[in-house]
Amino acid sequence: MKSSAISKVGQSLMPDTYTYADYQERMRRIADIRYASALLQWDQETYLPVKGHEHRSRQIATLTELAHDLFTSSETGKILDALMRRHELTDTHKRNIQLSRYDYDKSRKLSPAFVRGQTEAVNKGFHAWLQARQQNDFGIFAPALQEVVRLKREEAEWLGYAEHPYDALLNEYDRGMTVRQLDHLFAGLRVDLSRLMAQISKQPAIPRDFLHKHYPKDAQWSYGLYLLAQMGFDFEAGRQDLSEHPFTVNFNRLDVRVTTRIDEHDFANMAWSCLHEGGHALYEQGLPDEAYGLPLGEYCSLSIHESQSRLWENAIGRGRAFWKQQYPYLQTVFPVQLKDVSLESFYRAINTVQPSLIRTEADELTYHFHVMIRYEIEKGLIEGSIAVDDIPAVWNRLYKEYLGLDIPDDRSGCLQDVHWGHGSFGYFSTYSTGSLYAAQFYHSMLQARPSLAETTGPEDIAWIREWLAQHIYRFGRYYTAGELCQRVTDETLNSRYFIDYATQKFSDIYGIQIQ
Repeated sequence: MKSSAISKVGQSLMPDTYTYADYQERMRRIADIRYASALLQWDQETYLPVKGHEHRSRQIATLTELAHDLFTSSETGKILDALMRRHELTDTHKRNIQLSRYDYDKSRKLSPAFVRGQTEAVNKGFHAWLQARQQNDFGIFAPALQEVVRLKREEAEWLGYAEHPYDALLNEYDRGMTVRQLDHLFAGLRVDLSRLMAQISKQPAIPRDFLHKHYPKDAQWSYGLYLLAQMGFDFEAGRQDLSEHPFTVNFNRLDVRVTTRIDEHDFANMAWSCLHEGGHALYEQGLPDEAYGLPLGEYCSLSIHESQSRLWENAIGRGRAFWKQQYPYLQTVFPVQLKDVSLESFYRAINTVQPSLIRTEADELTYHFHVMIRYEIEKGLIEGSIAVDDIPAVWNRLYKEYLGLDIPDDRSGCLQDVHWGHGSFGYFSTYSTGSLYAAQFYHSMLQARPSLAETTGPEDIAWIREWLAQHIYRFGRYYTAGELCQRVTDETLNSRYFIDYATQKFSDIYGIQIQ
């Protein structure tokens, strides 16, 4: 079978004969390999037998190397060069070519051997993290993490940066983001959040013990599926499973997988994990199917992706308007646990502001301190001011400084997140920037449909999905995060929307006037 970019006699086509169809076919073949690797990674975190991880690491590394080698080949470069000179292409076609050229130039800075070595190190790191987490011992993870950090530093040097080596890794998740920008953003956010928390901390604790009664695993699982269905998740184009750390992965827009985890004595753990990952999944299911394998069939940035999960998890999923519709049914699912709990008591309990050890279970305000701590540690690891062996001590010190908490063990401390085991350095900051984007987008939604503040029923949920499809999903990577935000809200990212949203919300919940 002949590739569309190869002649019948096996010779490369002349540059002026390359077509957009040649580009599409090549990019989709590369995507096929990448998604096959992603499928193996999904299985690795859900169903892979314990003894299978060594060969699985090799399989994933081989596919990753093959995809990288095919994408960075001279043939790909020739196709892109030829099409960059074409004037008859549509704007959509031109944008795909421009973005692929950007990705190509960046990827060419990393050799196939380096990509394979890093992939193998990351997969070994993931399994070391799993073992360390199970045994509650960071020391088991440290050697594998040291190798990942070494390779991430090397990657930063290969990719290049203007000011700080961490900039190169931040750019992988949010194009154009820098340490200088985040340092400024987090400094201001920390002041605003500390002010809010100081006033809230003076108020009596909100009762929430009922959230920690016994909630049977099977009943929680069924309710999680119900929540995803209420959001509009298409189960004919996706599924949910269990994993050690919740995540979302897609292999195309018609095959999107989410995972959750269940604690029988913490209902919130599962419920808001489903809402969070469901937000990610709706974004993936909403991307243009005709752009499979092309940049415009991919998400805008990780900050925008996280805006979708945080929007559904918090602005909608922790809203009184949402639970006006959902709570009566929830009480029928858990009649013993919630029999004497009013809607208002439930609403206040799921929005309690209180420093906690686990990031994924944190409230909307303290959550950002969890992110800032990880950002500071990652920045230090990449610049060399923090050693891997120092992580537990630095982690514990920052949690005491930022949240006033003492860390009892590694499992609830520096081993709680999978990201370093995945090699995802530069990701954590997108949780905060994503939350800020979410508040700004939600403000625009309320401007268009003020009734969302009062009720969020099935028709409203359908309207929200359509709004997101029209304003965010359909563009793929056409715009950067900042450009998309400007297009949707008429201004670039502004943390004031989140602070105003939080001030209004928690003033109401705690019955105080927050200044």
